[in-house]
Amino acid sequence: MKRIRFFSTFLLVITVSTSAFSGEPFIIGRLKYGGGGDWYANPGSLENLSDFINKHTDLNVRREPLVADIDSPDLFKVHFLHMTGHGNVFFTEEQVRRLRFYFENGGFLHVDDNYGLDQSFRREIKKVFPDNELVELPFTHPIYHQVFSFPNGLPKIHEHDGKPPQGFGIFDKERLVLFYSYECDLGNGWEDEEVYGNPEEIRTAALQMGTNIFYFHINPAVNP
Repeated sequence: MKRIRFFSTFLLVITVSTSAFSGEPFIIGRLKYGGGGDWYANPGSLENLSDFINKHTDLNVRREPLVADIDSPDLFKVHFLHMTGHGNVFFTEEQVRRLRFYFENGGFLHVDDNYGLDQSFRREIKKVFPDNELVELPFTHPIYHQVFSFPNGLPKIHEHDGKPPQGFGIFDKERLVLFYSYECDLGNGWEDEEVYGNPEEIRTAALQMGTNIFYFHINPAVNP
């Protein structure tokens, strides 16, 4: 077990720089969680995001996302972890430990509320970070000003409860380890146009913001 933990740590710490220098593609992971929520929502969204990142940046991202089960070693194979859904989220004690280990060793998670995720997500993430609060990021934060500029913060993709979109973060030792897009629904904007009927400008804004989130994490000079 100690050898596995060491290898996982080593992999997480070097994974971004190794891909950058080796030419191996970056991998986006879709977090598979328990509790009954549809972690698999927006099935075509991550492929479209990868295509957009590859087209508009100098990064090389694998088109097919990896399903990253919290209980699987695959959790430690991804460069960027994405979580979405509508329903309940639940983390076991062992999953809380693994997620904490993941974050402490270089991991990053983007959580996108696809409506109905908020209450259970906030409850469960408190298990992982009992002493770290979700804080709203100011519009001046670098995550909004990477490849594309969003001077007013997150774009509004779907109405949900009609509230303005908000971007929250959790910091661990001054590093942003989690970004939470709330009342926004970026993932719906990443889907093919015919899925939700979003106009081109809305889909483009969603993909641009997704690119910023990905680029922010991959760029260690911005998020050390």
